[in-house]
This record gives sequence, C-alpha cells and structure tokens, in this order.
Amino acid sequence: MHEAPDQGHPVPSSHSTLRTVVSKVPEITLGFWVIKIAATTLGETGGDWVTMSLNLGYIVGTLIFAVLFILLVAAQVKAGRFHPYLYWATIVGTTTLGTTIADFADRSVGLGYPGGVALVATLLLISLGVWHKSEGTVSFRSITKPRVEWFYWCTILFSQTLGTALGDWLAGTDRGGLGLGYENGALVFGVGLVIVAGLYFWSSVSRTLLFWLAFVLTRPLGATLGDLLDKPLAQGGMNLSRLYASLVLLAFMALCVHFIPQRPAAPGTAA
Repeated sequence: MHEAPDQGHPVPSSHSTLRTVVSKVPEITLGFWVIKIAATTLGETGGDWVTMSLNLGYIVGTLIFAVLFILLVAAQVKAGRFHPYLYWATIVGTTTLGTTIADFADRSVGLGYPGGVALVATLLLISLGVWHKSEGTVSFRSITKPRVEWFYWCTILFSQTLGTALGDWLAGTDRGGLGLGYENGALVFGVGLVIVAGLYFWSSVSRTLLFWLAFVLTRPLGATLGDLLDKPLAQGGMNLSRLYASLVLLAFMALCVHFIPQRPAAPGTAA
C-alpha cells in the first residue's frame, strides 16, 4: 500500500533538490584552459587600457572593475544553472580586477613586485584556508551553494591577482623584477603548466591542488602574453593598441565559448 508522506515533514520538491546539487561552473577540459588563457590575456590588455590608455589610474580602474566584479558574481550566484557566457564574463571580471589590484599594490603603494607577490599569495592562502575550514573542501566540484560560490569567486580573484603579480615579477626589470622579459616569462609559466599537466596524467597528486596551481599559472602566462602584445618596443613588447588587442581577444574568446562544448561540472568533493 502506498504510504502518505508525513505531513509534519514535507517532501522537498524536485526543483529545490536540484538547486542544491547543480553546479554552475564548467567541467575542467582542455577547452576550459584555452578559454581561461584567452580570458587572462584579455584581462591584462583590458585592465591596462582602462588604467593607462584612458589615463584613469589604478585606483579608479580598480573601483570600476570591483563594481563590475560584484555585479557579475551576484548574477552568477543568482543564476539557476550554468550559463557559459555569464561564467566567462565573470572570469574576465576577476582577471581585469586582478590586473588593476596587482598594479596598484606593486606601483602605487610601492610594494614592488616581490612585495606584491608575497601579499597576494598570503591573501590567496587565507581565502583557501577559510573556505576549507567552512566547507571541508576547496574543490571546484563543490560549487553548488551560494556561500560556496562566493568563496570560489573570491579565491579566483586572489589567484588572478597573484598571477598578474608573478608575471610582472618575472618579466619586469624595475621594482625588484627578475628581468626575464615577456617571451621568457611566458616560456617559464608554459613549462610550469606542462609540469602540472604531467602530474595530472602520471601521478596521484591531489586534483584539487593541481587545479589551483594551473589556475594560478595560466594567469601570469596570460599576463606576459598580454604585455607582449601591448607594451612598447623598448620594453620588449609589440606596441599594439591595447584597445584593438582587447577587442581581438574578446572576439576570439566569444568564438571559443560558442564553439567549444561545455557542460556543468559533476557535483562532488574531489577535483
């Protein structure tokens, strides 16, 4: 005989149950990393266009991108399912804000590149630590609740900022930079990504750890590629217009988002 549900404990609807388990971040595939590198390169050229080409400065640029970041994350959290264009717009929001924050700390505050790297690395570790203490995991597969989404996006922001600072530190010749240049800097981070990929395929190292390492390393790779495009010839760049470079990257990224298949990540606790 079919038993009626307990009236004092209503059965949750299928809709509410689904909202607790549906992920709004994409599965991590090769296409994900292609779009990520394009987004980080766009963040470098776009951030430099606002702060340098438009002469708005790092403080105003940071405030502009901070408002954009908050609005995009709020829209992402409010969304009921995975929207590729919204997700990647939010990623661009983190990478442009990360660019201006890193430049402000390194140049306007006067921390220099090593000081900026140390500060942002500390903030990233704190963000990961608070997230892990609260939820027991920092896996991208756990992004299924609004609170966790905010943890995720704040950690993404700090990882993007750290990547910018790392790229400037290796490539720059001033403010304590190591002076490797943009091409060599991109090569170093590219090799780092190859090593992470090798660990992913041929080791048992935590997938969550490898994800965050790769996420950090793709940012300085994009930063050095962006600087290679728009910095003056005297500084080792190609002296392209920041606006045109940003528009080309935006178009390329939009095509990638449209044509590269993407699906929501399967919920879980291990990356």
